[in-house]
Amino acid sequence: MAITKAAPQQTDGGTGDRDGRRTQRGRAGEEGRHLNSSLLLTMLMLVLVLLQSPIRRALSAPVMQSWTTVFVAVMVQALPFLVLGVLLSAAIAVFVPPSFFARALPRRPALAVPVASAAGAVLPGCECASVPVAGALVRRGVTPAAALAFLLSAPAINPIVLTATAVAFPGNPEMVLARLVASLLVACAMGWLWLRLGRTDWLKPPSRQAYDGQSKGEAFWGSVRHDVMHAGGFLVVGAMAAATLKAVVPETWLSTTADNPVLAVLALAVLAVVLSICSEADAFVAASLSQFSLTARLTFLVVGPMIDLKLFAMQAGTFGRAFALRFAPATFVLAVVVSVLVGAVTL
Repeated sequence: MAITKAAPQQTDGGTGDRDGRRTQRGRAGEEGRHLNSSLLLTMLMLVLVLLQSPIRRALSAPVMQSWTTVFVAVMVQALPFLVLGVLLSAAIAVFVPPSFFARALPRRPALAVPVASAAGAVLPGCECASVPVAGALVRRGVTPAAALAFLLSAPAINPIVLTATAVAFPGNPEMVLARLVASLLVACAMGWLWLRLGRTDWLKPPSRQAYDGQSKGEAFWGSVRHDVMHAGGFLVVGAMAAATLKAVVPETWLSTTADNPVLAVLALAVLAVVLSICSEADAFVAASLSQFSLTARLTFLVVGPMIDLKLFAMQAGTFGRAFALRFAPATFVLAVVVSVLVGAVTL
């Protein structure tokens, strides 16, 4: 008679043992990461203590003192406007329903574009806030041309940004008017250009709301944290870049670039795209670039809030890559041309 062996059965105890081993390995991994972080921090502190004399000598150098002075000055001037703008932007983005803007716009698309451009003044925030609001407008049925005009104008003509510009350029109040006029013209022109040449298959409508499943309070503080982290980080980078240009780059290089009107405008336009500074703080960075003409700095202020690296990424994520690849270059060219023309008349 054949004897068959019973197959070993898996018991709940075995499953529990495996789960226990996984939990122990997970805890061991977390403890290892904690120890590694503590070790790295300890080593960093040790290096700083050992190299304190060379570090002190480096920081006391005239170049570093000049760099620190410019950096601190830009940060101290810009931070109050950044914080106020972030709070107001979060409040409007969360507590004002997107349908309000849809009802307020004219039905005719050609008339909705300038109205939407002017309505950008009611969103006192940086460009990080304008992209999701524009996406909400498109989702609620607003014509894309009007939503895009709002997207471009809101970060550049709201009261916080214009007030910051006036504070940054106390001796040149015409910069406020020039920035307002140039930004409105670019926003309207891009809206009408989309009406004329835009195609629906280039624009991928956003499919969901930004604050689904959250209470108003959670959405508000989530928006504040997001904007502070992003805008604050870009402000630090911009302040560091401005300080470096002032303290490290030879004066002859800046003078050569600044003395050439065409090269100065193009250089600051590209710099605005690369630095990606929040629109509530860019005026202070522009004011620190005193080697350049007012027209070149106006170009910096018009281009930056409309197209930079972070905006391109946000626009591609919200409306699709096909849209961003066409919209961003056209906005850049138009912003440069319009800012030069407005600067020639007003500055």
